[in-house]
Amino acid sequence: MYDEINIPTIPHLKSRIDQLVTKGSAEIVSIDIGTEEYALYRDLTRNHDSNKIIGKGEAASISLAKKHNGILGSNNLRDVKPYVEEFSLEHMTTGDILVEAFKA
Repeated sequence: MYDEINIPTIPHLKSRIDQLVTKGSAEIVSIDIGTEEYALYRDLTRNHDSNKIIGKGEAASISLAKKHNGILGSNNLRDVKPYVEEFSLEHMTTGDILVEAFKA
C-alpha cells in the first residue's frame, strides 16, 4: 500500500505516513516472495477461487492482517467483506475508528 500512495499527485499522504513511521506509530512491512502472505496476496489479486479478484492494496492488507492477526482497515466493504468472513478477520472502517477515537 505504501507504493500506492508514493505518487506525485498526493504527496501529503506519503508525508503523513512517513511521520507516523518516524514516530513509531506505524510500520512499513514487506510481503516477501515465497511466504504464506505472498501466496495469499497473489491468490487474491490473480485467481481466487471462491470470491472476486481484488486490488493490490486490499489484497496486501488482507494477507498481512491474516498473517499477523491484525485488524483490517478498509472502507471498501464490497471487495473485502467476503474475505473478512472467509478468514475471520477483525475489520474496521474509518467510521469505526472515529467512534473509537471519540470514546477515548
